Amino acid sequence: MDFAAFSDATFWAALLSIIVANILLSGDNAVVIALASRNLPPAQQKKAIFWGSAAAIILRVVLTITAVALLTLPYLKIVGGLLLLYIGIQLLSDSGGEEHMEAKTSIWAAIRTILIADLVMSLDNVLAVAAAAQKGPEETRLLLLIIGLGMSIPLIIFGSAILLKVMDRFPIIITLGAGLLGLLAGGMLVDDPAIKDSIQEALGDAKLAFEVIGVAIVILVGTYMKKRNAGKEAH
Repeated sequence: MDFAAFSDATFWAALLSIIVANILLSGDNAVVIALASRNLPPAQQKKAIFWGSAAAIILRVVLTITAVALLTLPYLKIVGGLLLLYIGIQLLSDSGGEEHMEAKTSIWAAIRTILIADLVMSLDNVLAVAAAAQKGPEETRLLLLIIGLGMSIPLIIFGSAILLKVMDRFPIIITLGAGLLGLLAGGMLVDDPAIKDSIQEALGDAKLAFEVIGVAIVILVGTYMKKRNAGKEAH
């Protein structure tokens, strides 16, 4: 690599763009990580947050490199949106449980949830990061992605830790976080290349409507399942 590229203003402008994009986009990941690890004992929460965040960043680097090609595939966003709806409902329905699984199983279950949710959400988000990297010198674009995404690890980890503390005091945050996943799912579904044109032709710009429906599905179904689970435990 030509180290002269590091003195190029476009390199630093591209890196700054990636960092800003990550600041704006990492809130979703912090919500998911906090939701997925909230039922673990405090010592296990820290491990789940660290390893879940690190694995999510590595996943995002790999996904960003192939993002443009992936998002042109039909039906991928539909599958991702449905999966994200399921995760949101599951996280909300489990929020009332007091029981804890065995520590090791809990950590891997939390990390698995974090990775699946991050994979689904990143399908939509990494395009912004990939586009920002394109602003830099061609020979530095992969390095820009790795540096920029790597710098977002502390942001996601600290954001998750703060959210965990807030959730303990204000449980409504759990419902709002799950609703956010429903919003992302609805927007992803309507943006799938296989149905986007047909929906626009029939309904116009329906993205907001699908986002609202996604929020409603997650909150209503998740709340119902949470109450049903609480009823079973009471008996």
